[in-house]
Amino acid sequence: MKITLLGPPGAGKGTVAKALMAYDGSVQISTGDILRAAVAAGTELGKQVEARMAAGDLVTDELIMSIMEQRLQEEDCQQGYLLDGFPRTLPQAQALKALLQKLGEKLDCALELDIPRDVIIDRLTTRRTCTNCGEIYNVKSKPPRVEGICDVCGSEVVQRDDETEEAIEHRLEVYNEQTAPLIDFYRDEDLLVSVPTSEMEAVMEAIKSRL
Repeated sequence: MKITLLGPPGAGKGTVAKALMAYDGSVQISTGDILRAAVAAGTELGKQVEARMAAGDLVTDELIMSIMEQRLQEEDCQQGYLLDGFPRTLPQAQALKALLQKLGEKLDCALELDIPRDVIIDRLTTRRTCTNCGEIYNVKSKPPRVEGICDVCGSEVVQRDDETEEAIEHRLEVYNEQTAPLIDFYRDEDLLVSVPTSEMEAVMEAIKSRL
């Protein structure tokens, strides 16, 4: 499968990606993970990314597309891939289409994860993340066994700065501004599949039916 996952912060893209990977062995590709890894590793790419972020600037589309061109040609992508939260803008979607044509590939579908706004805010404000291994918890539905301590590696579990209610409201505004054109773009390409993420069975059935 070659799928892009569309959905607001907290829609469950990571959870859906894991289910889809288990289904057919596709690899999950998150531009956020790639950028963070590059910064942590101190690569040339990481230095460029870190400099832009330190200045409060977004990473440019050109830089993102350079990252994706390298990533999509790696061996593990031959089995298929799930683009998690990418593309984020219409220019990125158009550039991705051109890149895939260059590589002799195309998307199977754009999966839109539909979730109510109040559910997103509740889900993200109660989410906690391990500062070391990135394991995700929820103070309501999946708390760590010892409060504030990761079950996996024993490091501190915290609320991320971008998961306060004020930050989430801003992220949703940005998402809604950027995503409406993407939804129309993929609908026009006859690639859009929209499902409620609260029903994992429905998500899987929609994908199987589409493919």
